[in-house]
Amino acid sequence: MNTAVINIKIDPKIKKDAKKMAAQLGFSLSALLNGYLRHFLKTKSVHFSLNEEPTEYLLKTLRESEEDRLAGRVVSFDDPQKGLKFLDTMIDDERKRKRKSARH
Repeated sequence: MNTAVINIKIDPKIKKDAKKMAAQLGFSLSALLNGYLRHFLKTKSVHFSLNEEPTEYLLKTLRESEEDRLAGRVVSFDDPQKGLKFLDTMIDDERKRKRKSARH
């Protein structure tokens, strides 16, 4: 097989841990990186999964969204044009409200 070498700088602990995890899954680190690069070329996209805890702000926002959904304050559309028209109406109404309050 014709191969090329890629030299990358990486934290030694990350390399060690990644090599160990790859081996546990039955792969070499080289095979995983080759697979990742093939996927990158095929999809022209980059995907990362960071198993981080959500911030308190995100949790608060999700709770508020769920409250809105349960209270029926959610509008959905099966036609994108109807959704855009709804947004245009909301924007126009907001502009009218601002003009009216500026006059008083």
